[in-house]
Amino acid sequence: MTHHWTVPADLPALVGHFPGRPIVPGVVLLDRVLLLAAQTTGRSTGWCIDNAKFFRPVGPGTTLSFELFTRPSGALAFAVRDGEHEVASGILG
Repeated sequence: MTHHWTVPADLPALVGHFPGRPIVPGVVLLDRVLLLAAQTTGRSTGWCIDNAKFFRPVGPGTTLSFELFTRPSGALAFAVRDGEHEVASGILG
């Protein structure tokens, strides 16, 4: 499943993170991943973030694509992209 989200310029998490060059905190990206996982699977609680890597900063106005992939183990892998650039990836258990 893929979900697209444009980071709003007035996102409260941007305030103070960082003055002069606001970037989206990683926890906000993970929250969006968990929301997508809940919508996709119907399971809204009990997720464990087994692995998460962040590769590049994301600023306001950026449109991101969030993708989930089911692994053979049953875990969900995720990827967050800004166009062709990978922003974050990881595994939910």
